[in-house]
Amino acid sequence: MTSDSTTLHNKETPTSGAFASEVGFLLAERHCEDVAILNVTGLSQVCDYVVVATGTSDRQMKSVASEVSKLGNEKNFPVFRKSVDNDATWIVVDFVTVVVHLFEPQRRAYYDLEDLWSDAKRVEVPTESAT
Repeated sequence: MTSDSTTLHNKETPTSGAFASEVGFLLAERHCEDVAILNVTGLSQVCDYVVVATGTSDRQMKSVASEVSKLGNEKNFPVFRKSVDNDATWIVVDFVTVVVHLFEPQRRAYYDLEDLWSDAKRVEVPTESAT
């Protein structure tokens, strides 16, 4: 299910790709490392974009996940589900068409989502906000 530009509650809703790019920009601005935006449209049956980033601490990861959730609400991409493992080494924020994964470095290397989605088109992380 791809979200095209529509009006909900008198707010303009960006496409999934535009929202994924905004999330990528936010993660980079908040000093997450190795931010990757993967277009998995046609490869995944559950989402269109996967955004992956490495956090510098559990506190930073939790804070950034909260900011990402707030951005989703502001852009009419409400959080469908949020999951944090016991040690906050992996946080998932699921917006249905965009899924954000925040990892601590060893956990990211272990799961290696970029390799799992190696057929996905990589989207360049914006260096400035679209808004």
